[in-house]
Amino acid sequence: MDTDILTFQKTERPYTATVGMARALYDNERADAPDIRTAVIAWADYTSPAGIGMDAATGKLAAQGAVRLRALVNALPSLSRVSLMCHSYGSVVCGVAARDLPPKVTDIAVAGSPGMRAGRVSDLGTSARVWAMRDSGDWIEDIPHLEFGGLGHGADPVSSGFGARVLAADGADGHAGYFEPGTTSLDNFARVGIGAVQSVSCGDGDDCTAGLR
Repeated sequence: MDTDILTFQKTERPYTATVGMARALYDNERADAPDIRTAVIAWADYTSPAGIGMDAATGKLAAQGAVRLRALVNALPSLSRVSLMCHSYGSVVCGVAARDLPPKVTDIAVAGSPGMRAGRVSDLGTSARVWAMRDSGDWIEDIPHLEFGGLGHGADPVSSGFGARVLAADGADGHAGYFEPGTTSLDNFARVGIGAVQSVSCGDGDDCTAGLR
């Protein structure tokens, strides 16, 4: 939410803004796997909700953003392996887009999600692995995870009933801290991004690497 041309990059608290998040993720990926060719795209090419209001509580802006996200992914080289890292309302966008994303999208990882407009992973209609994390101090935990009459975004992605692979988010420190260097949350994102999914740190009580090869 509240992402526009003026907040896309920040001098203070840079890792709470899209550009800083992308740079931190790229640096972590390079540190983990310097021999793997990787690129990170900082993407916020849609109108995001301004504050916590009706736009944030509905999927209208997410549906518009999903069209643009699919266009970007489809324009990437056909042999690329793509992982989507989706934060906050961006996870709603990723959830709406998921059904029509191409097979080159192998992973969708969400953090601080209010929901993905779905009741369970199978409702997303994607073959991608779906990962979710949330810091224990993230205020998003307190919003109602439901959908009724167009309001709300569905089930909590870190709940057992949703069926995502739950990742640890140690060190994230609230809703905007998932990409802070040195956090388990950022390292997990990086490992998903480089395909080292068997070495991620799972959330408490979750066997998030089960069945992975």
